[in-house]
Amino acid sequence: MMHKDDIHINRLIHENSPYLLQHARNPVDWYPWGDEAFAKAKEEDKPVFLSIGYSACHWCHVMEKESFEDEGTARILNERFVSIKVDREERPDIDHVYMEACVRLTGQGGWPLSCFLTPDKIPFFTGTYFPKEDRYHIPGFKRILQSIAELWASDRPKLLHTSENIFRHVTQKAAKNKAQISGSAAHAAYMQLQSAFDSRNGGFGHAPKFPSVHNLLFLLRYGILEKADTAFEMVEKTLACMRKGGIFDHVGGGFCRYSTDPYWLVPHFEKMMYDNAMLAIAYCEAGAVITPAFIETAQRILQYCMKEMRDPEGGFYTAEDADSEGVEGKYYVFSPEEVIAVLGEQDGKRFCTLFDVTKKGNFEGKNILNLIGKELSQEEKDFASLCLPGLYDYRNKRVHPFKDDKILASVNGLMIAALSIAGKIVHRDDYTGAAADCAHFILNNLVTGGRLHASYRQGVSAHPATLEDYAYIAWGLLELYQASFAPEWLEKALHIADDMISLFEDEGSAFFISGKDVSDLPVRTKNLHDGALPSGNSVAANIFLRLSEITGNEDYAKKAEGILNAVAQDIKKYPTGYTAALCAQLLRQSGMRKITVVNGEGLEQLKDAVNIYDPFANTVIGGPGYDAITRLAPYIKDYQAKEGKAAVFICDSQGCRPPLYDAEQVADALEKS
Repeated sequence: MMHKDDIHINRLIHENSPYLLQHARNPVDWYPWGDEAFAKAKEEDKPVFLSIGYSACHWCHVMEKESFEDEGTARILNERFVSIKVDREERPDIDHVYMEACVRLTGQGGWPLSCFLTPDKIPFFTGTYFPKEDRYHIPGFKRILQSIAELWASDRPKLLHTSENIFRHVTQKAAKNKAQISGSAAHAAYMQLQSAFDSRNGGFGHAPKFPSVHNLLFLLRYGILEKADTAFEMVEKTLACMRKGGIFDHVGGGFCRYSTDPYWLVPHFEKMMYDNAMLAIAYCEAGAVITPAFIETAQRILQYCMKEMRDPEGGFYTAEDADSEGVEGKYYVFSPEEVIAVLGEQDGKRFCTLFDVTKKGNFEGKNILNLIGKELSQEEKDFASLCLPGLYDYRNKRVHPFKDDKILASVNGLMIAALSIAGKIVHRDDYTGAAADCAHFILNNLVTGGRLHASYRQGVSAHPATLEDYAYIAWGLLELYQASFAPEWLEKALHIADDMISLFEDEGSAFFISGKDVSDLPVRTKNLHDGALPSGNSVAANIFLRLSEITGNEDYAKKAEGILNAVAQDIKKYPTGYTAALCAQLLRQSGMRKITVVNGEGLEQLKDAVNIYDPFANTVIGGPGYDAITRLAPYIKDYQAKEGKAAVFICDSQGCRPPLYDAEQVADALEKS
């Protein structure tokens, strides 16, 4: 017997993306991105409606419920348009092309991204979320569809007059720039962040507030290099306030996407793995530089990732939805009665007082747990730790938010980096082991015919990986080498970096988002701006500088220089939009510190001594038993241990020190330099 939901099965039923499958039973006759859809549009002389979103996007769900599940709206789309759905997490290259066009046309962007295209893939009208009917001066989606369909039939030149200018702008953004980053660029970014800093609540600007972790990583590096205490203070305040706020899941660990208010209280409840990976890095680094108290938060993040979002084979899933049972945040909020029922009268009331749980509520009549404005004593922290597992078990019985279980190369590259950095700083082999398991999974399952792919789900890898995928994987592998010193990870990082150059380089300039083997885009673009995440170009610049230092290959440094020169003009205009690129600039300015360990008697003690946090240092182990390193970094053969004893050689911008054989002397020398 046919189920009622099977009446409208469309072509998306054959896709693997959870987001596309969510729309596979809409009455809209959706197509996936591909030749079939555009051939139909040309043959029938129809405009294309392109809708781009992702599975954890709240407003994507709203537009689906209002418009894409509506028979009347679907009828207009099916009769007058060819409709295409794209998962932006699988195809960020498509998303970037049309987001650039949307920002150019409307001055803003976001998801769902709604674009109208010619059959030649040229956009002529764009927007984000549209309500089904006119509302609050926002034109309704049905009215927009009817107007565009009528103009397409009766006055097409009027409809298309802006499309040529839009694409000329998008294409120009990929042009080569010739400039050099000013020596004061990092200071300008620091001053701009300082002026935008919310000294009361942490973070930058007003609402909504995003973590924008690369800003914090930049400030940590700037603070170290320039001895700027104010930079550390901004990082400390922001991380502390975020941890106390409702953006942090006090029951289950991990962070939500962003805060809708200045106080970090009410989040947009979706949980993205890329945010949590980056935040784990920030809390670990701040724990090493500012206060060890931040390490606990990093561990809570990673506990959530490994418990809730890890595939049994080692990869990490993409996201958890903001909604459950059709209500945003329903899974996460509590009433006082629920807390008391779980913890008992006395403990329940005490817990409610600590975590701001009241009868009135702080979110739509219910309560988001938070510690805003409070400093808990150690005894109160211990009490909370005893209460939270019971609330977790209670909450776990609720209907869970939808989990996007596709495994993205980009997200997993960040997770490999986060676990490796945590393993190194916290000295936990289980983190480093999880990073290695994840790396094996990605390299074994997302590489086909030597080409990295962007997405994996249910045994199928799909879509050629973009620059971000390659850059993040290279970052993760390099951090894994720095945490484990297993030569295979350095070798694989170099292999990914070399493939990245081959596929994406625009010689002497920034790299393209899509590979030279990708042919289904109307234009090949570049992303230079650090948005919610650092751009692939920024990460690549950092990676190339470090690989150049580790291997002695100056060609990598030249690639980094080309990228930094390409963003120099934009940095001058808006320095805080490029803080991840400026991390690379600070790395270059630091001169970097090279720590070379030669294997021999006493190696383990020396490995412990060099296992310190320093964002401007690279460590390599060579000598007997590490023959692969000599091939990857030929200069290593010039470093020799005496009388079979392990030795450490420290070189920086001031020169190279004599070899050290004693762990305490090594630790002291690294601390002083």
